[in-house]
Amino acid sequence: MKTLRPQLSRSLGVNFLFVAIFFIGIESVAQSAKTTLLALSKSDHTLAIVDPGTLKVLARVPVGPDPHEVVASADGKMAYVTNTGGGRSYEINVIDLVEQKALPNLDTRPLLGPHGIVFVAGKVWFSAEGSKSVGRYDPTTSKLDWSMGTGQERTHMVYVTSDEKKIYTTNVNAGTVSILSDTLLPPPPFPGAQPRKDWIQTVVPVSKGSEGFDVTPDGKQLWTAASDDGTISVIDLISKKKIFVIDAKVTGANRLKFTPDGKLALVSSLRIGDLFVFDVASRKEIKRINFGKGGAGIEINNDGSRAFIGCTADNYVAVIDLKKLEVISHIDVGPGPDGLAWAVRH
Repeated sequence: MKTLRPQLSRSLGVNFLFVAIFFIGIESVAQSAKTTLLALSKSDHTLAIVDPGTLKVLARVPVGPDPHEVVASADGKMAYVTNTGGGRSYEINVIDLVEQKALPNLDTRPLLGPHGIVFVAGKVWFSAEGSKSVGRYDPTTSKLDWSMGTGQERTHMVYVTSDEKKIYTTNVNAGTVSILSDTLLPPPPFPGAQPRKDWIQTVVPVSKGSEGFDVTPDGKQLWTAASDDGTISVIDLISKKKIFVIDAKVTGANRLKFTPDGKLALVSSLRIGDLFVFDVASRKEIKRINFGKGGAGIEINNDGSRAFIGCTADNYVAVIDLKKLEVISHIDVGPGPDGLAWAVRH
């Protein structure tokens, strides 16, 4: 036993050292990732950078005259803000989130009225209401490198799959959803002809005023809420067909967002001032949470414990406890808050 004790001691020491290094590594990674909430003030024309833990505004950065939506780059270092201008503007603001300052604007012409915006595969994708189109900007080349028309009135919000093969948009005034698919077409009947890639559009009729939407975490369904009749249309993304309409009675519906686990759907209303909470499996309303006079943008944190609602009419961002389903706080980000987004900096 005497000969084994030194070896056992060394073995325990090595194991303890390994465990210590492992947990220090995890702590280091956790500390190196800083998550902030980005919130637009439409009246002050500013972007607020908020600590979601303390709910304190860390900084405010000037943006354009009609800010609607915001997105952060994958590394959390840049933010992009669309200015819609009733479909006439051609300005996307570029914000350095590290230095917390505005950079030169992105000119979207000939695409007018940028509104919905996402950051996927290193590129900025946006809808262009005034041009009935979707466009793409490459930050590495500082160029608009792709666009496609929908031919639908008021192409508004946009979603791009991680593989860049599908784009979903709501067309508010047309009452439709566009599904744009990157498709490999068979070669024409000529000697030596090769298959070619093209984008194919499928237009799915929904209720007029369908604006806010989200895709279920499994990628199989799209839900969109209509401000006109308060219904929620459910689209099967495999068959590309509307399969169900929920008589949700969410008059003035503005945004819809699924919780990360896909169990709940949250819908904000600008007219009613309630957050409508739906059980996704049963498609039934389970709760209404009053947060004020009217709400727009919705963001949910990664663990699904809190939701943040841009309450435009109330001049604050409401914080919702999703376990208790109640309002727990407010954040003053400036008057007329609207678009929200997360920025995760590593």
